[in-house]
Amino acid sequence: MRLSVLDVGSNTVHLLLLDVYPGSRPEPYASHKMALRLVDYQDDDGRITDEGRDLLTGFVGEARDFAVEHRAEDLLAFATSAIREATNGNAVLDHVQSTSGVTLTELSGDQEAAVTFSAVRRWFGWGAGRILDFDIGGGSFEMAIGTNALPTVATSVPLGAGRLYRVYLAGSDVAPPARFKGLRKHVRTTLRPAADRIAGGGQPNLVAGTSKTFRSLARICGAAPSGQGPYVQRVMHLEDLRLWTRRMEAMSVAERADLPGVSEHRAAQVVAGAIVAETAMDLLKVESLRISPWALREGLILRRMDRLLRDSASSTVDPKDLVTSS
Repeated sequence: MRLSVLDVGSNTVHLLLLDVYPGSRPEPYASHKMALRLVDYQDDDGRITDEGRDLLTGFVGEARDFAVEHRAEDLLAFATSAIREATNGNAVLDHVQSTSGVTLTELSGDQEAAVTFSAVRRWFGWGAGRILDFDIGGGSFEMAIGTNALPTVATSVPLGAGRLYRVYLAGSDVAPPARFKGLRKHVRTTLRPAADRIAGGGQPNLVAGTSKTFRSLARICGAAPSGQGPYVQRVMHLEDLRLWTRRMEAMSVAERADLPGVSEHRAAQVVAGAIVAETAMDLLKVESLRISPWALREGLILRRMDRLLRDSASSTVDPKDLVTSS
């Protein structure tokens, strides 16, 4: 079947179409996305403005039509922190549904962390042992740890790269050192209780980073470019991240945009994401981590595929058909 997944994040709204069947690997078929930083459309009261709401609604309608045009049979549509933390988030969701006919499911931060963890587990497999996963979005930062398909501990804190840039660094092309000092203090203070919870989950055998921010940071620190494909192992070391974070603090936005793996519309906020990543790795004594190409979107896709597998009438399969006779 052809499945469509609509992801309303803090930085982009992304529709992905995949051809799936029970037991298969998710195979992308087509993609349609828009750079829409919903956090930029919040007023002083935390409300998403009518302009931001209408831009989102318009793209959701486009995505619906794109899915229909390409004969998608199912649609998973979800929203994360930008909607979750807006004071009028429910009203925005209602407007999207009444105008476009598409119902966006709002995920909590802990749900986001748990579903992302399940995708990372599937990517690295059971042989990875206890996994610790970090995921930096535009509005929030998720962490999860565990030895099973779902994490033992999953948590979310409001330390997204876009949010922190807007509060601490916006307004000047090169922010003064005092702003970075304030940002670092805020990140460490906010993150410490969550890091303590994660530490209670045990010592990880593998630490993974997911999301565009981690992929960009790994690329800046010397990891292979995305063009080499998802199966190339990409590792990011804390020592390299510390060095590049300090360098980025002294760069202009244009200079950051010239760094490998950094897109123009994320160049301003990447340094804020680097500070979150560095602080999390430091607090949890992580010297290096591996990049997982699968994250929240893939976790939701895999859950839907698991449901397809359960619904494929396994009771009608003769066990003898699953064994190859010699």
